[in-house]
Amino acid sequence: MKIQIKKLHPDAFLPRYGSADAAGADLCSIEEATLAPGETKLIPTGLSMAIPRGYGGFIFARSGLATKRGLAPANKVGVIDADYRGEILISLYNQSKETQTIEKGERIAQMVFLPCPQGIFIETDTLSETARADGGFGSTGKK
Repeated sequence: MKIQIKKLHPDAFLPRYGSADAAGADLCSIEEATLAPGETKLIPTGLSMAIPRGYGGFIFARSGLATKRGLAPANKVGVIDADYRGEILISLYNQSKETQTIEKGERIAQMVFLPCPQGIFIETDTLSETARADGGFGSTGKK
């Protein structure tokens, strides 16, 4: 899949995959940022892109950054719609107990492109029956 990308800042880094079979492309910060414990900041990437129609760009944590330093997207998973053309900003949250500093050029999140068909909503008075029915949180058991 070809993704058109525009550098909005001369120091921006193009997304890159960490390995041949990586699902997510790493996104980098274009500036240094310090986050206190419990703080959320919007971190600029200096990039905008044209995601193909029918797809979305989903922003996920980088596992090492989240596990080792407690830094992960504040909204858990960011959703970039195909018609968005603004700068990709990462809402980074420091869930650790220590102040964390992001360096300029540091990989701070990863973007995965997934198909996103839109549903056609049809109002009805009844729904098809299933074994689960309206069983919600925890209704399928632990093991």
